[in-house]
Amino acid sequence: MSSTLDSLPPALAKIVQRFQRAAEPKRRYEQLIWYAQKLPEFPEADKLPENKVPGCVSQVYVTASLDDGKVVFQGDSDSQLTKGLVALLVEGLNGLTPTQIVQLTPDFIQATGLNVSLTPSRANGFYNIFKTMQKKALECKLEN
Repeated sequence: MSSTLDSLPPALAKIVQRFQRAAEPKRRYEQLIWYAQKLPEFPEADKLPENKVPGCVSQVYVTASLDDGKVVFQGDSDSQLTKGLVALLVEGLNGLTPTQIVQLTPDFIQATGLNVSLTPSRANGFYNIFKTMQKKALECKLEN
């Protein structure tokens, strides 16, 4: 388990550790809501079909741009818990290079323990949000 943490970017490793310390599912949900509340406002103009995450029950939007070679994500969801998942990934992945993001494996999702707390459709949505963010990071890299 710790080898997973060692291989993660520092911001993401810190988030995973935070969730590992929250032993019971209720605490994990509270943390997700906290992340959701921290997420910056998402521009209404970016709620476009090409920014929508496929395979999510909730409406989830993600954008990515490059700033000095580092990816900057923005995201939103109409569900507080899903918005928390988006916020967790935005915080964990912002500031990494497209290559670092594309090379990440979704193992850290299990390491958070959230996959146990979430419904199967939400856990699948979490994975889809992560995959979409990887795809958008790759697009940023290709556009440069």
